[in-house]
Amino acid sequence: MYYFEELKKSMQYLAKNKKTIFIGQAVEYPGTAMTNTLKNINRKKLYEFPVAEEMQMGVSIGLSLNGFLPITLYPRWNFLILAMNQLVNHLDKIEDLSNGEYKPKVIIRTSVGSSRPLNPQKQHVGNFSSAFRKILKNIDVVELKEPKQIFPAYKNALSPTNSKSTLIVEFGDFYNEK
Repeated sequence: MYYFEELKKSMQYLAKNKKTIFIGQAVEYPGTAMTNTLKNINRKKLYEFPVAEEMQMGVSIGLSLNGFLPITLYPRWNFLILAMNQLVNHLDKIEDLSNGEYKPKVIIRTSVGSSRPLNPQKQHVGNFSSAFRKILKNIDVVELKEPKQIFPAYKNALSPTNSKSTLIVEFGDFYNEK
């Protein structure tokens, strides 16, 4: 069981659900390590986005409210921060703001950027999981430190018995190390 292989297996599992779609930067076209986890996914489920993180999260929420289950990819935590308004003020609060009428469910993939073999510096290797656990009240934040955690985390995020959105944090260094 290897980290990267577990991610690929998990994405294939998610893709089997008729409601799932994958959106983000380098989803349909090469560009990040996450791209390679989607190689065996039907291209009709992949929606490439420009570098517009807040818009991407807003579209993810809208898609969810219209019956889709978006898996929205942010290759680095540091990029996800740019979608904080939509994440914190909308996705996390919409159920409360609507008195339970709206319950969007989004699976958010992000990563602590790899620092080996080349360190891209601080703007790409941040891990803000603990801070976001304190900020987000209605979104689960799950860190994937071991390969054995990966498939169960994504399976739980997809489960119909889990109505919450899930923010899943991968670790780029582990793609080739574990």
